[in-house]
Amino acid sequence: MDTQEGTLLFEPSKTQVEQANITSYRTWLQEYKHIQTKDYYHLWKWSVEDLDTFWESIWEYFNIQSHQPYQTVRSGNQIIGTKWFPEASLNYTEHVFRNKTLTSPAIIHTSENRELQEISWEKLYQDTAALQKTLEKQGIEKGDRVACYAPNIYETVVAFLATASLGAIWSSASPDFGTQSVMERFQQIEPKAMITVDGYTYNGKKFNRLDVVKELQSALPSLKTTITIPYLNKQADFGDCIQPISWDIATAHQEKLEMSYTPVAFNDPLWILYSSGTTGKPKPIVHSQGGILLEHLKALHLHLDLSPGSRFFWFTTTGWMMWNFLVGGLLTGSTIILYDGSPVYPDKQVLWRLAERTKMNVFGTSASFITACMNDNVSPKSEFDLSSLRNISSTGSPLSPEGFRWCYTHVKNDIWVASASGGTDVCTAFLLGCPIQPVYAGEIQCAGLGAKIESFDEDGNSITNEIGELVLTAPFPSMPIYFWNDDSGLRMYHSYFDTFPGVWCHGDYIKLTNRNTAIIYGRSDATINRGGIRIGTSEIYRVTDYVTAVEDSLMVDLPKGNGDSITPLFIVMKDGEALSENIKQEINQQLRTHCSPRHVPTHIYEVKELPKTLNGKKVEIPVKKILMGQDAEAVINRGSLINPDSLDYFIELAKNI
Repeated sequence: MDTQEGTLLFEPSKTQVEQANITSYRTWLQEYKHIQTKDYYHLWKWSVEDLDTFWESIWEYFNIQSHQPYQTVRSGNQIIGTKWFPEASLNYTEHVFRNKTLTSPAIIHTSENRELQEISWEKLYQDTAALQKTLEKQGIEKGDRVACYAPNIYETVVAFLATASLGAIWSSASPDFGTQSVMERFQQIEPKAMITVDGYTYNGKKFNRLDVVKELQSALPSLKTTITIPYLNKQADFGDCIQPISWDIATAHQEKLEMSYTPVAFNDPLWILYSSGTTGKPKPIVHSQGGILLEHLKALHLHLDLSPGSRFFWFTTTGWMMWNFLVGGLLTGSTIILYDGSPVYPDKQVLWRLAERTKMNVFGTSASFITACMNDNVSPKSEFDLSSLRNISSTGSPLSPEGFRWCYTHVKNDIWVASASGGTDVCTAFLLGCPIQPVYAGEIQCAGLGAKIESFDEDGNSITNEIGELVLTAPFPSMPIYFWNDDSGLRMYHSYFDTFPGVWCHGDYIKLTNRNTAIIYGRSDATINRGGIRIGTSEIYRVTDYVTAVEDSLMVDLPKGNGDSITPLFIVMKDGEALSENIKQEINQQLRTHCSPRHVPTHIYEVKELPKTLNGKKVEIPVKKILMGQDAEAVINRGSLINPDSLDYFIELAKNI
């Protein structure tokens, strides 16, 4: 069913507004800081106009434990090179375990080959303390890198918390990543320790990765020790690993242990994340302990409304920043819910069944999952008790107005749907939900507190109600402190700052509305330009989703020498369907009706699959460059794709298009 963009779908009740964490924060601001804000927009406006006071208030409100007090909130006013709370020292893991309680579990986890299990805060604490001691005995200390090749399971969380407690630097890759892709990540950072599984299960199939682990370790001469997790096979043989220590031994303890916390500077590294790396080696993005601590407390407690005992889930792998964001739920005292496996195995209801079983409060997922549920006529409310569920959060790509509507029609009519947009670069969302704001179809509720988001036209002018470049025009604590091995800073500069001097350009097209909501239209460098009119590819995909025979689609704009362009649309058909002339006509008619004649593709091709990154995102720009005649090996790193052979079709097509 077509849903008009901007349709009002939900307004929080008076009680919901009164009980929201952000309301408590506003009350605290008024009482202790004498700062009054009449609504969310005025709160946001104050937060970006008086950055120092705002972030200092976040420090105080969340009672940040500092081993050495700060003297200044930040050094300098420039977006590049700002250091936050430069004198302070702290520890991320310490802020997790101050929430230790007997009243709720710390973690609930399950997978395709593990039954549902609840983990107490005490067990999480003791296992982390034991692993901390083991890592210390192996010589791991502040600044050392610990690489993890494991899925979204309990042990991975323990390993991260133990690493951070020592001031060591965490980096993870999901075991479904290709060998070359993982190697290109870990070789850049020269890890001293590796934590690994023997394999994993996905979609009912077992994948043994011991040969991959052996190959990885042979390419990492910096490794001194390996912590081994027999996840696929309890009798797995890790004999080929460097100084292997089994998980059971690494976390063994005869008596209760006490954690110690290594204080690190606020701006010291917490972890290294990676860009998708579709061209060249993945960018190793370094975030600080303090910046992530402040930003995740703010985003998760104030925007996502998490509190002690909340049950927080996000479907993710350890190769996506949403895993780091999910683990951040522990900072709020929430129970985090982990799932490792396919979201459609053994059936398409597996995650909704998990929501019922765990009494989930927040269901985090991707827009593509919601679209798939919508297209497959899944109706969770008719099959499951979702009375505990109060929020669905979506990210990864823009959620269509119809996706919003589906949540209200088929999940709960009083659900709070929050679309979000940000990325690996900042390990959070610039634009996200707010529990005291209404929900409009296809729109993100607000810009995050402390994030000075604007939309720029091509000349760098700030615009409203028009599509422009998403930019950040003021410093932000969880921006990268640097890229690993980028001593000159040039790689980071060219990634974000060379479009508009002194301004972070995120690479997305955005429209900021008069009601201070936002609409994301996809990557700005993938935009379709027909007759001078810029069209976000998300608008195209939203309409092709209407065609019931279509599984997925991708469109690119190929400029021609005469100033015109061709716009081929590539279609993946659902099982049992074929691209007929009737379906082509239906696609064209839908685009003409719901968008405009300019949106109608010049060609429509059927493909078996679309190239996607390891995180499941369609790669529009490399496809465009290949079709424009550029060498495929120069424009895309095949190891960054979950299905590298899918490129072959486009390479052949480029010869004739």
